[in-house]
Amino acid sequence: MRFETKAIHSGAAIDDATGAVAPPIHLSTTFARNDHGEPSHGYSYVRDGNPNVTQLETALAAIDSGESALAFASGMAAGAALMQTLPRGAHILIPDDCYYGFREIAHDFFERWDLAYDVVAMEDLDAVQRAMRDTTKFVWSESPSNPRMKVVDLAALAEIAHARGALLVTDGTFATPALQRPIEFGADVVLHSTTKYLGGHTDVQGGALIFRKRDALFDETRHIRKLIGGVLSPFNAWLVLRGIRTLSARVRVQSENAMALARFLATHPRVEAVFYPGLETHPRHDVAKRQMSAFGGMLSFLVRGTRADALAVTSKVHLFTRATSLGGFESLIEHRESSEGAGSTTAPNLLRVSVGLEHAEDLIADLAQALE
Repeated sequence: MRFETKAIHSGAAIDDATGAVAPPIHLSTTFARNDHGEPSHGYSYVRDGNPNVTQLETALAAIDSGESALAFASGMAAGAALMQTLPRGAHILIPDDCYYGFREIAHDFFERWDLAYDVVAMEDLDAVQRAMRDTTKFVWSESPSNPRMKVVDLAALAEIAHARGALLVTDGTFATPALQRPIEFGADVVLHSTTKYLGGHTDVQGGALIFRKRDALFDETRHIRKLIGGVLSPFNAWLVLRGIRTLSARVRVQSENAMALARFLATHPRVEAVFYPGLETHPRHDVAKRQMSAFGGMLSFLVRGTRADALAVTSKVHLFTRATSLGGFESLIEHRESSEGAGSTTAPNLLRVSVGLEHAEDLIADLAQALE
């Protein structure tokens, strides 16, 4: 079954009670037990499980080629829970370009949890090999990365990790399972901020982990979710599942628009560099072509000049909204260093763009006038 069909039908069922095609929302926090004290319908308490969350997790596993999935209250909650499965003394490799929140977790919490980490340019496989230790448990990757749109060879990273007894974890938020399914290239766990493309409408927060195998790591992560409490609400699970139904169509248009915008920016005299894996000039374009069916709706670029010059561009846009986050139907632009705050490693003249569903020519015209 192809992705588009899985996205429509996975986790779907006609409601037995009413015949409703759209799933009902089960807002109850607790569920009835029988005379023997056992859950009468398989559910006990909202932190243990919920019918809407179960439907979403079924769909997530199907569309990302995994055996199982866990939904969380946010992408950060999902990533933190996975890291908390590690034993004391474990070592993690973190990419040099990644979502700043995970870099902050490593900096602020790993020492407290007795974990060690190294930051590595994951596209440099020799550097990854040199950084591996006997205690390395996770090779944490992003492809494309946030915000520099770096692309890594997932199959090669999986081979390096597995050879040393480690697991490959891949944040697939930018690409989405519509364009890239890291488990098919050897990844063991895929992370998504479902707040972004999977929700798709800038109105829901959530996160997810998809596991290649339903094994001890899955069980331990689910146990942590239950006890620490980073569970997804039933309504948010319902919204994310609804978003998945249109994911393929949305991402197809966003990818086309992003490619048109990237080609325009690449020729503009006020643009120093464009970071988009669909451009032939991207240093890892060949890897992106091998791993992705299209190149996604995210891009970033360097405005020629200073931080002030970059901010001036954002002040002149009309169609783009100046806001953080990504993956919605509307186009967003942000000065990434400002969004990340103190400790940001992003270039001060970099702007990150989440390309929406507007007409590409209108978006190009808006950026053209803003760059004048």
